[in-house]
Amino acid sequence: MTPEIDAIRLDKWLWAARFFKTRKLAADAVAGGKVHVNGKRSKPGKEVKVGTRLLISKDHYSWDITITALNSQRRPAKEAVLLYRETPESHAQRQAQVVLQRERNALFEPGREQRPNKKQRRQIHRFKQG
Repeated sequence: MTPEIDAIRLDKWLWAARFFKTRKLAADAVAGGKVHVNGKRSKPGKEVKVGTRLLISKDHYSWDITITALNSQRRPAKEAVLLYRETPESHAQRQAQVVLQRERNALFEPGREQRPNKKQRRQIHRFKQG
């Protein structure tokens, strides 16, 4: 968190704050309308400053955050969390989405107990042979 930076590209900040794994993914998300700056669509090269409000949608989750610091380098996750402040409503909504997703996954576990084990495969083979 270098204090001499007063503005940084949006895609670079999203990458540094660890919302996206690469700057290319961040730029694609911004260009695709998944990131809104102060309530409006933006371009990846948009300069953002401290106090800018972002709405980020990614993988059925959404964040409503305010930028609190700027960093042009990607740092560890513990430091990346210090770059923004999330609204309590956004955090609660995202936690509810996580719980809902876990419940859905528990109900529809794909492939579990569907494939025969080794003993069952032998039995199937014997049955087919005669």
